[in-house]
This record gives sequence, structure tokens and C-alpha cells, in this order.
Amino acid sequence: MNICLIGGNLTALALAKSLINKKIKVFLHYEARKKSLLQSRTIGISKNNLNFLNKKIIKIKNNMIWDIEKIEIYNEKMKNEMILDFEEKGNKLFSIFKNNMIYKILDEDLNKNKLYKKILIKNNNFYKKILKDKNYDLIINCDDKNNISKSFFYKRINKNYNSYAYTTIIKHKRIINKKAVQIFTKKGPIAFLPISSSETSIVFSKVNEKESMSSNEIKNLIKEYKNYKIKNFSKVGKFPLNFSAPRNYYYKNILAFGDALHKIHPLAGQGFNMTLRDIRILSEIIQSRIELGLELNQSIYKDFENKTKHLNFIFSSGVDFIYEFFMFDSKYKNNFSNKLLKYIGKNKFLNQLALKFANRGLII
Repeated sequence: MNICLIGGNLTALALAKSLINKKIKVFLHYEARKKSLLQSRTIGISKNNLNFLNKKIIKIKNNMIWDIEKIEIYNEKMKNEMILDFEEKGNKLFSIFKNNMIYKILDEDLNKNKLYKKILIKNNNFYKKILKDKNYDLIINCDDKNNISKSFFYKRINKNYNSYAYTTIIKHKRIINKKAVQIFTKKGPIAFLPISSSETSIVFSKVNEKESMSSNEIKNLIKEYKNYKIKNFSKVGKFPLNFSAPRNYYYKNILAFGDALHKIHPLAGQGFNMTLRDIRILSEIIQSRIELGLELNQSIYKDFENKTKHLNFIFSSGVDFIYEFFMFDSKYKNNFSNKLLKYIGKNKFLNQLALKFANRGLII
């Protein structure tokens, strides 16, 4: 059984490792792209997904992740008053690690495996060769920017937020750093995500990118909303924000995956969590076929689409609704968000439901 994966991103590496763990041969085709953004990017993983990652994909050492025990949400209009918080006494809510760290771990592990082969895509004509190669039983495309996506998955539900996310990591004086904070400012939501006692990852999503911000302006914004004793900043990264979902998950023997399936706003930190849930479901479908002695062919894609498409769309639309709700509330200077979130915070059932939603998605 030979599976071709396309994409040199974290999604492709995680999926490749999951497949190789099932003794499936994987050929990963990738384009040479700059990875500078990885240096300032971090990933938050829910408890449920971290357990899956450790058990079914690759074990992450405890000293490489940082556990978050509490989440607090503020609105700039009520800057000194918390409008919602999440906390489970004695339990972590989610874990944070650096994007480039887990990328390196997966890459090094895969390169040692005889079932894995990396192939550089040198030009656009290379994609035609991939599609014609009869040695590949299945092709899974994990890149939303290549010719495969543009040719076969162009029918999509798209939304441009007309904004960019700015990311950086600050090093600061050592503190008790187990609390993640999100503030909905008039310029856009800003998240403070601890990754150690002396490091915090920042993700700021600017509302209107027509008024672009310099690195110094981003640094001053961070200082305005949180009083860290900052020693230095990593390079400020920047990437566009979009909502995107394809009309169809597969075409013939090609399956769209990862960002090619769903792109969402980063305010809830759920992008890679959605991908890990997809890997789990695809892995379970493949494992079931293996145990029954059935052929692994493109009928797997139909099963995968049936099990995930509606859940992914509802979940990603929910994240989009949260963003638009806060932006509407801020634009018209209402207090709907404050009242609603305070009600959720005080209602034990709704509070726990929101935690389960973030941890396990819609499969709660």
C-alpha cells in the first residue's frame, strides 16, 4: 500500500507518521518554502487531542509542552473586568508548544523510517507526474496553495477577513505563567499564550489591515495590554486571515486535508485541533478496513467526508460567528457580548459545555 501526501507542513508530517505507524508506505511531496513564520508560531492542543497525539502519532516529552490551567477573556470596553473564565480545579485545560519544535520532532523521526520518502516538487509540471503515477493507491493533498487545490478544489465557501494575524514570542521576567488571556480590543482580538514561566506567545488579529502595523507598533500594543517585564521579542510574523471550506472533500483518488479542508480564524486556537480530529477519524476508518482485510481505496474518502464534513463546517462556522459577534458588538458599542459571556460563565452547565466543545469539538 503506497500513499502519496502533498505538502511540507505540520499537517502532512503528522498524517504521515499516523499512516506509517500502520505500516503503510508514505511518499511525501513538498515544495521548498520559507519556514521563517514557524519561529514565532505556537500551537495550543486540547487534552483530548494531546492524548491522541502521544498515543497514536508521536510521544511529546513533557518538558516540550506547557500546560494552561486557566483562560480569562476581557473586552476592552471593560478592560479591568473579566467577562468570562474557564478553569477546572487541578486539571489543565490545554497545552502549548512551539510550532517549529514539533515540526522538527516529526521530521527527524520520519526521516529515520524506511517506509517514508520525501520528494521535492521542483516545478508545477511535477504535479502532473504525481497524478499519473500508478504506484500511488491514494493521494492526500495537505496544501491549500498548490496546483492540486486550484485545479480540483476551487469550489469553496470563502470569506476574507481583510485582516492579518501578527505573531511573536516575548521573553520576560520569570512569573507564574499558567493563565491564557484573550482581550477583544477595538483594533482586534489579542491573545497571550504562556509557553514557559519566562516566555509568552502573542497572537494579534487586526480588524482592518488597510491600516497596516509595524513591528514596533505591535510591540507597543503588547506592552499596553499586559504588564510584562519584557527582555526581548522574537521576529514578528504576519499571515492573512480567511475562512474557507471546500464543497467536496475529494476528487477521484485525491483527498483534501488540513488547511485544504478548513481554514478558520485563530481567535479560538482550534485550527490544528480540527486537523488532529480529522487524522483520528481517517485513521480509524483505515484501521477498520485493515482489520477486516478490505482494500484501502478511494471509497475511504466517502466514509471520511460523511463522518466529518458536517461537523467541521458547523465547528468552523461557530468560530466565525464568535469573531463576528464580538466585532459587531464592538462596532456598535453594545454590551451584548459582556452580558452573554457573563451568563455562560456563571452557568455551570454552559461553562462545562464550552470546555467540552473546545476539547473534543462537536463529538462531546
